Amino acid sequence: MVEEEKTGEEKKLDVKALMALVPPASALKQREAKVREKRVRVRWSDVPPTKAKINPQLAQELGISDKLEVAVSGKRFSFEAVKDEKVPVNEVHVNEELMKEHGISDNTIAAVRAQKRT
Repeated sequence: MVEEEKTGEEKKLDVKALMALVPPASALKQREAKVREKRVRVRWSDVPPTKAKINPQLAQELGISDKLEVAVSGKRFSFEAVKDEKVPVNEVHVNEELMKEHGISDNTIAAVRAQKRT
Protein backbone atom coordinates (compact mmCIF):
# COMPACT_ATOMS: atom_id res chain seq x y z
CA MET A 1 0.00 0.00 0.00
CA VAL A 2 2.85 2.34 0.77
CA GLU A 3 4.33 1.61 -2.66
CA GLU A 4 1.04 2.53 -4.39
CA GLU A 5 0.93 5.90 -2.64
CA LYS A 6 4.49 6.66 -3.73
CA THR A 7 3.77 5.85 -7.36
CA GLY A 8 0.61 7.98 -7.24
CA GLU A 9 2.60 10.91 -5.88
CA GLU A 10 5.24 10.45 -8.55
CA LYS A 11 2.60 10.59 -11.25
CA LYS A 12 1.23 13.79 -9.79
CA LEU A 13 4.67 15.32 -9.78
CA ASP A 14 5.19 14.31 -13.39
CA VAL A 15 1.92 15.96 -14.44
CA LYS A 16 2.84 19.13 -12.60
CA ALA A 17 6.24 19.16 -14.25
CA LEU A 18 4.62 18.76 -17.65
CA MET A 19 2.10 21.51 -16.94
CA ALA A 20 4.95 23.89 -16.19
CA LEU A 21 6.18 23.39 -19.75
CA VAL A 22 2.83 24.05 -21.43
CA PRO A 23 2.14 27.78 -21.90
CA PRO A 24 -1.29 29.15 -20.97
CA ALA A 25 -3.87 29.52 -23.74
CA SER A 26 -3.71 33.31 -23.56
CA ALA A 27 0.01 33.22 -24.35
CA LEU A 28 -0.58 31.12 -27.47
CA LYS A 29 -2.88 33.71 -29.05
CA GLN A 30 -0.68 36.71 -28.28
CA ARG A 31 1.03 38.30 -31.22
CA GLU A 32 3.02 41.44 -31.49
CA ALA A 33 0.90 44.05 -33.18
CA LYS A 34 2.78 45.37 -36.16
CA VAL A 35 2.41 49.10 -36.68
CA ARG A 36 0.83 49.64 -40.10
CA GLU A 37 0.67 53.41 -40.16
CA LYS A 38 1.96 56.32 -38.16
CA ARG A 39 1.12 60.01 -37.91
CA VAL A 40 4.11 62.14 -38.86
CA ARG A 41 4.86 65.66 -40.06
CA VAL A 42 4.89 66.31 -43.81
CA ARG A 43 7.65 68.77 -44.64
CA TRP A 44 8.30 70.53 -47.91
CA SER A 45 11.64 69.75 -49.43
CA ASP A 46 13.54 69.83 -52.70
CA VAL A 47 12.70 66.30 -53.90
CA PRO A 48 11.19 65.13 -57.20
CA PRO A 49 7.36 65.04 -57.29
CA THR A 50 7.28 61.23 -57.46
CA LYS A 51 9.56 60.67 -54.45
CA ALA A 52 9.45 61.19 -50.69
CA LYS A 53 12.33 61.09 -48.23
CA ILE A 54 11.81 58.99 -45.11
CA ASN A 55 14.03 57.96 -42.22
CA PRO A 56 15.22 54.32 -42.61
CA GLN A 57 14.20 53.51 -39.03
CA LEU A 58 10.62 54.68 -39.65
CA ALA A 59 10.54 52.85 -42.99
CA GLN A 60 11.57 49.60 -41.31
CA GLU A 61 9.00 50.07 -38.52
CA LEU A 62 6.19 50.54 -41.05
CA GLY A 63 7.43 47.87 -43.46
CA ILE A 64 8.12 50.34 -46.27
CA SER A 65 10.53 49.00 -48.86
CA ASP A 66 9.97 50.86 -52.13
CA LYS A 67 6.61 52.69 -52.11
CA LEU A 68 4.83 54.68 -49.42
CA GLU A 69 1.44 56.32 -49.10
CA VAL A 70 0.74 59.65 -47.40
CA ALA A 71 -2.86 60.33 -46.34
CA VAL A 72 -3.67 63.90 -45.35
CA SER A 73 -7.03 65.71 -45.18
CA GLY A 74 -8.89 63.03 -47.11
CA LYS A 75 -6.32 62.85 -49.90
CA ARG A 76 -3.89 60.03 -50.60
CA PHE A 77 -0.56 60.44 -52.31
CA SER A 78 1.76 57.63 -53.42
CA PHE A 79 5.51 58.13 -53.59
CA GLU A 80 8.68 56.17 -54.17
CA ALA A 81 10.45 55.89 -50.83
CA VAL A 82 13.93 57.39 -50.59
CA LYS A 83 15.54 56.42 -47.29
CA ASP A 84 17.67 59.19 -45.84
CA GLU A 85 19.32 59.29 -42.40
CA LYS A 86 19.17 63.11 -42.37
CA VAL A 87 15.36 63.10 -42.22
CA PRO A 88 14.06 63.10 -38.61
CA VAL A 89 12.18 59.95 -37.54
CA ASN A 90 8.84 61.75 -37.18
CA GLU A 91 8.94 63.51 -40.57
CA VAL A 92 8.51 62.74 -44.27
CA HIS A 93 9.90 65.16 -46.86
CA VAL A 94 7.89 65.64 -50.07
CA ASN A 95 7.87 67.97 -53.09
CA GLU A 96 6.85 71.54 -52.24
CA GLU A 97 5.08 72.35 -55.53
CA LEU A 98 2.98 69.17 -55.46
CA MET A 99 1.78 69.88 -51.94
CA LYS A 100 0.96 73.53 -52.79
CA GLU A 101 -1.15 72.35 -55.76
CA HIS A 102 -3.24 70.19 -53.44
CA GLY A 103 -3.47 72.75 -50.62
CA ILE A 104 -1.28 70.90 -48.13
CA SER A 105 0.80 73.24 -45.99
CA ASP A 106 4.27 72.67 -44.61
CA ASN A 107 4.52 70.86 -41.26
CA THR A 108 1.08 69.22 -41.64
CA ILE A 109 0.35 66.01 -39.73
CA ALA A 110 -0.42 63.06 -42.01
CA ALA A 111 -0.71 59.27 -41.82
CA VAL A 112 2.14 57.42 -43.52
CA ARG A 113 1.95 53.73 -44.44
CA ALA A 114 3.39 51.24 -46.88
CA GLN A 115 1.52 51.32 -50.18
CA LYS A 116 -0.85 48.40 -50.63
CA ARG A 117 0.18 45.99 -53.33
CA THR A 118 -2.43 45.54 -56.05
